[in-house]
Amino acid sequence: MNSTTSSTGAPERPAFRFHPRLWIAAALLLALPAVAMQVTSEVNWGPEDFAVAGLMLLVLCAALEGAMNYLTALRWRVSAMTLAVLMFLTLWAHLAVGLFD
Repeated sequence: MNSTTSSTGAPERPAFRFHPRLWIAAALLLALPAVAMQVTSEVNWGPEDFAVAGLMLLVLCAALEGAMNYLTALRWRVSAMTLAVLMFLTLWAHLAVGLFD
């Protein structure tokens, strides 16, 4: 029996792997506006802005984690991650400047 198949013959799924660097990068990205607000008056975010940005980053990181952990083919993994990042950037641009108005 191959080491990549179970006793039933089905391929074994690798264990879930948490990627802390991804989540740390998202937290640092969310902290950038807070730091910028201390330095300049041109950045003026309210609590709702941080909540929306945090939710968007949470969904993005969860999608990236899901793609990295549950998609086995490299082509599907890269495609899913690219789609998630493009959707994030499109929503961010729309919320920032009203891209679709």
